Amino acid sequence: MANYTLEEKESFIVVGIGTELKSDYTDYVGINKEKADFWETVKQDGRLDALKNVATNDYIFAVNEAVNNKMMYYAGVMTEASVPNATRMIQFPKGEYLVVKGEAANADELSNKLTSIAFGQALPEAEHVAYVGGPNASVEMEHRNDSVYGEMWIPVVRK
Repeated sequence: MANYTLEEKESFIVVGIGTELKSDYTDYVGINKEKADFWETVKQDGRLDALKNVATNDYIFAVNEAVNNKMMYYAGVMTEASVPNATRMIQFPKGEYLVVKGEAANADELSNKLTSIAFGQALPEAEHVAYVGGPNASVEMEHRNDSVYGEMWIPVVRK
């Protein structure tokens, strides 16, 4: 049984730098490698630091979104500022979200773990709600004792 909560959230915007994931949506190894390579690139080239510098809080978002029939993936932050290299302003709707909390040794591991639990266990168990698309995000919230703490946020509707 997955440990999850349902939480009401106000709408919010995440400004992100993105990439199209080319692996088949069932190729988890390929997708995870693409995501890890993308994070390495945005960390090394300074784009992640540029996002962090204008963020309204310390949260780092890893956003999954289908855009024009493409599987897109973004590194993002909440901000009101314009970001020169940003590729998308991602609108998250006001409403109910399925939230899975967790911790891991690093951000990649956290995102993979939360995604697996959220889509593999929590959503199937939450029979009274459904994910009907739209952006979802793994949110890196805090670093403590050599661990990364965060949450997966998936917008849902009542069935």
